[in-house]
Amino acid sequence: MRKPFFSAELHIPSFVSDALARLTHAGYEASIVGGALRDAFLDRPIPDWDIATSAPRQRIREVFSDRKTYHLKHETITIVLPKNRLEITPYRDPGRTLIGDLARRDFTINAMAFDPLSKQLIDPWNGRKDLAQKIIKGTENPELRFQEDPVRLLRGIRLSTDLGFEIHPQTLQAMHTHAHLVRQAARERIREELIKLLMSSRPSRGFRMLSVQGLLKHIIPELCEGEGIEQNIHHKLTVFDHSLKTMEMVPQVLHLRLAALLHDVAKPRVRTLEGDTWRFFGHARESACLANRIMENLRFSRSLTKKVVHLIMNHMVDYTPQWGDSAVRRLIRKAGPDNIDDLLLLRKADLLAHGTGLDRIDSLEELKARTAAILKEKHPISVHQLALNGNDVMEILHLGPGPRVGKVLQHLFEVVTESPELNNPHDLRALLEKDSLP
Repeated sequence: MRKPFFSAELHIPSFVSDALARLTHAGYEASIVGGALRDAFLDRPIPDWDIATSAPRQRIREVFSDRKTYHLKHETITIVLPKNRLEITPYRDPGRTLIGDLARRDFTINAMAFDPLSKQLIDPWNGRKDLAQKIIKGTENPELRFQEDPVRLLRGIRLSTDLGFEIHPQTLQAMHTHAHLVRQAARERIREELIKLLMSSRPSRGFRMLSVQGLLKHIIPELCEGEGIEQNIHHKLTVFDHSLKTMEMVPQVLHLRLAALLHDVAKPRVRTLEGDTWRFFGHARESACLANRIMENLRFSRSLTKKVVHLIMNHMVDYTPQWGDSAVRRLIRKAGPDNIDDLLLLRKADLLAHGTGLDRIDSLEELKARTAAILKEKHPISVHQLALNGNDVMEILHLGPGPRVGKVLQHLFEVVTESPELNNPHDLRALLEKDSLP
């Protein structure tokens, strides 16, 4: 149970050593537990540290009364640090023992502890052996562990994806049996696990496992609608498989991964058969609306949701080299200068995931160069960049405030989109005085 643990294997930061010393000096047991040990053995960065202690929560607060703390999880006290997070949790079992606490942890690779006094590893369930064998195994009784906290169902798949480990058959069976329990978990906690999965190097593996184990239908059932749904000659993959492949082809940026995952989510709902060809009219708009509901349900922030929905709404960029500069400027205006690069990244991943028509990728690279050139020239791409403003329009046309002023500005903007050289006070004034205005 207790094994030698050489200090070279675990570099303990000063803030963790200080916390351990405080608890020990106050008369309590305190050990490093969980993911920090797992990541130390795997030679991975350790962003967060966890301490298990015999001290009750109130005493932990008193011991760290000089530190800024908060608690989001039951009983856990989190100490706020500039670059790291330190979570301190009282022993979880009724008997208030370290072994009992480890027995209630999710997986054996997370059910190890380091005793700072004896400098030994406490590993009752052979977590280090499972690490060496690359196995995710539920601690002692997987079914009980999932019943205690259904978010562990997601965490197991996320760890398997992130680490490239296999899930032990008994644990996998328990996941499938208790998949429905995930509906009981807080949406916010589900969201955090999904974010970690999305930002992994192989997120598609994780989402396939979520589907196979019956979890995805309880989290994002709309995605499941795309399973087995064939498309047309432009696609080699089903809607579901195409979405997963697109997700892996965008950079590891959260809003891009979300947009890629959900960019075609409504396709099964709009699919119609014309002759022998499947059509998906309006799928971008419908997918954007559905993505908005999905992200709201999972409690994503409004700003992130808005960005993702905007990218999905506009992802069908069907560029050809025959586009004039005014068409490129309209695209930039529609996407927004801050979003155009992300939109083209999403579209490129979408086209690559088609598996057909790869010649369109070269055209997209040309479009990227053209948008960059136009942005560099600083041509007007919004009404606010016109050489005249609303006050000027009211003065020249003798108008009072009202909706017509906005319509006139929009008209001028359409004109300068076609002919940027007209965006100067003299030419715009001349247009106002001569044109038939809205």
